[in-house]
Amino acid sequence: MTAREAPIESRAELNAELRALLVRAYDEGIEVKGGFECESEAAYPDWDVVITEIERDR
Repeated sequence: MTAREAPIESRAELNAELRALLVRAYDEGIEVKGGFECESEAAYPDWDVVITEIERDR
C-alpha cells in the first residue's frame, strides 16, 4: 500500500487514516505512544507527532 492511493480531503478522513494506522501498529505489538519525528522529502515539512493514550470508562 502506498501513501498516495486515495486523496485525503478532510480532517475527518485524515483522522480515519491515522486511526487505521495506529490500530494496525497496536495489533502488531508496537507501542503506540510517545513522540515520533517524521522527516519528509524536501518539498514537504517535517513533523513531530506526539501520541497520548486516553483512558476512558467503557
